[in-house]
Amino acid sequence: MLTLSIPGFKEDLNIEHLVLDFNGTLAIDGKLITGVKERLLRVHEELKIHVITGNSFGSATEELKDIPCRVVLLQATEQGIEKENYLKRLDPSKVISIGNGRNDCLLVKASAIGIAVMQDEGIAVQTLMAADIVSKDILSALDIINNPTRFKATLRS
Repeated sequence: MLTLSIPGFKEDLNIEHLVLDFNGTLAIDGKLITGVKERLLRVHEELKIHVITGNSFGSATEELKDIPCRVVLLQATEQGIEKENYLKRLDPSKVISIGNGRNDCLLVKASAIGIAVMQDEGIAVQTLMAADIVSKDILSALDIINNPTRFKATLRS
């Protein structure tokens, strides 16, 4: 569990889960981005990791096989709602989420802390506007989680 107190934002957070999108967030063109595995292994020391994906390239399960996480494969339609419903089963107040696509907007918005990343695939404006934090890439976003004082530096008021 990751305990956060962010003055003027959310004072007492007990984060138990990290929920992520796969393609465009953890991977580009279906291939895990270099450096992600090592950072996720470090995150796993504190949080349960969930990857929810439409699996556009059919590679998510194979790419994530060495990372302790739950992989959830979605149907082709209503992925945004499916991601939000999955989040609700976990308790959104205990979740940090990371995504980039339009189908990540509801997930990012409803989480205790939502992080949007913009990489080679780009970012949906709706998700950008729903996020609490926008990070230049997934490695930087995971580094925030692995160095939690950065949350306070970014989100306090």
